[in-house]
Amino acid sequence: MIEVAWLVFTVASLVLIVTPGQDMILVMSRSIAQGPGAGVATAAGVSVGLVGHTILATLGLGVLLRASETLFLALKLAGAAYLVYLGVQLLRTRSAELAVTGGAPRSLSRLFLDGALSNLSNPKIAVFYFAFLPQFVAPGAAHPTLSIFALGLAFAALTFLVKGPVGLGAGMLSGWLRSRPRALVWLYRASGAVLVGLGLKLAFERRA
Repeated sequence: MIEVAWLVFTVASLVLIVTPGQDMILVMSRSIAQGPGAGVATAAGVSVGLVGHTILATLGLGVLLRASETLFLALKLAGAAYLVYLGVQLLRTRSAELAVTGGAPRSLSRLFLDGALSNLSNPKIAVFYFAFLPQFVAPGAAHPTLSIFALGLAFAALTFLVKGPVGLGAGMLSGWLRSRPRALVWLYRASGAVLVGLGLKLAFERRA
């Protein structure tokens, strides 16, 4: 039986999910670039990445990351490099390209993969999952591992329920923005700068 404090968990999770971060920036930038479908595909990828972290947390990767400085550093640098890569792509956007083509389109599968990898390559999320989820498991639960797994899946589902509509909303503005390439290119560059900044922050962040 799954024994968790669902109400407290749901409230705490929603507060964390709506806080702007790398996932929100990524979803919005892809949605504005290619429309609502792109935003939803990216949001789905982000959520599936969280499912991956759920499995890893259930298997105890959080313990390994805390115990192994080398493993943590390797995964952290990989995640930081991927964020910087995504940010640089946005920073290199040119208004002439947007005016003619609306930007270089990505397939929905590639957008989904971008969203998933942006989460899977971030070790902070694995550590966060391992620290956050057990707080909502009832003391003396008969199956704590199963409860943690259920909480992780619920967090991933809540993430999609929040960020999927964000992708839709941003996508509805994509046509209006693409008709104004100069404004759009600066929006791309601002999003790119944020992603690069988040990547650098992750790279130089000390372990808690």
